[in-house]
Amino acid sequence: MTEPQAPPAGPAGRPSYHAVREAQTGYVYDRAPMLVYWELTRACDLACHHCRAEAISHRDPDELTFDEATDVLQQVVEFGPPLPHLVFTGGDPLKRGDLEALVREAARLGIGASLAPAATPLLRREAIVRLRDAGIQSISLSLDGSCPDQHDAFRGVPGCFDQTVRAVNWVAEAGLPLQINTLVTDRTVADLPAIYRLLTAWPVERWSLFFLIAVGRGQALRELDPASAERLMDWLYDLAADSPFAIKTTEAPHYRRVAVERMRAAGWDGARIRRSSVGRGFGIRDGNGILFISRTGDVTPSGFLPMAAGNVRRARLVDLYRSSALFTALRDPSRFAGRCGRCEYHTICGGSRARAFAHTGDPLASDPLCPYVPA
Repeated sequence: MTEPQAPPAGPAGRPSYHAVREAQTGYVYDRAPMLVYWELTRACDLACHHCRAEAISHRDPDELTFDEATDVLQQVVEFGPPLPHLVFTGGDPLKRGDLEALVREAARLGIGASLAPAATPLLRREAIVRLRDAGIQSISLSLDGSCPDQHDAFRGVPGCFDQTVRAVNWVAEAGLPLQINTLVTDRTVADLPAIYRLLTAWPVERWSLFFLIAVGRGQALRELDPASAERLMDWLYDLAADSPFAIKTTEAPHYRRVAVERMRAAGWDGARIRRSSVGRGFGIRDGNGILFISRTGDVTPSGFLPMAAGNVRRARLVDLYRSSALFTALRDPSRFAGRCGRCEYHTICGGSRARAFAHTGDPLASDPLCPYVPA
């Protein structure tokens, strides 16, 4: 599964999705999520070492049917405007034969949608064009190494790097925005500068660095230590100043704290900070602006926080997001424990709720990756 893609900018003359949402709720996304990640299937032909879904080659017989899936789209509409942006993910969403029909239905209902496919032989030029014509607005691909040996070692299938390069070109030919997602672990961190140099030659709009959460197969990998993560975030902030594409972090919201401190040191005022690319992401985290639907309909705060508030087969999505005890707690940083609860940045950051859960079993605990000690 790949992670976040922001919604496209609004039509000319209308405020952006971010501006509307912030005007409505500040940094508490209690009316609706900005992003809904939907794991259409667990099936995938890769064998990624960090796979959250622990994907397998065949589909789960308990997956939501096409009729159930179209009802989920109706449930998304129940949030009202501005609607959340939908990310079709997996596993590999291309393993579902009804993917194109679901994309068309989402477009018919006015739901913006992006795609996070696996780089396998199913991802062909023709498939990208058909999905673009059906309504897909952007695509994300994963790159975990600057060369085939490094990347393919993580993906578990030889040739995945080369297939990713081909897909990058096909996405560009189709005129779709492209996000590249890169895993951050102790095994990839040294290669990140080389990956960045490679991406500067590609038609990339956003580079999202996913800081490992030890769930699924990822439990066999090692996270960065807090000091190394802090140094990496400082490097990313410096890099972003001249980067030809946006740079974001996933499951590492304390990058916002690092960026704000650097901006303040440079003399930026609050209004300028809020207008920055970092500021537009303030407050967004698992359960607060983010919602995940599993292949069987379980609704969780993210794919990396496997606590279900309910299931779309038995409850409405809007009710689960707005009213369930789990989601309302995650949207209230005053309920966070330890350093995250005391931190003056907890409204704009809040820490990774998924990492807190993975380490302690409590989604309201402190994020152990952040070294910051509040005054």
